[in-house]
Amino acid sequence: MCEANAYIEKDGKEELYLENVDILRPEDGKIYMKNLFGEQKIFEGRIKEISLIKHKIILKKE
Repeated sequence: MCEANAYIEKDGKEELYLENVDILRPEDGKIYMKNLFGEQKIFEGRIKEISLIKHKIILKKE
């Protein structure tokens, strides 16, 4: 499986935002995400880092 978990970086710590992210795409200055279970979220901020080996997406609020 190639899905990843998305985390929000807050005060130097990572807080889980969405598990098993399958789709991630930019939309109108925001980040649209959908996981394997059909759950969808739109994040207002930016991608700080993506680690394909660790299956981890780090997001940061603007």
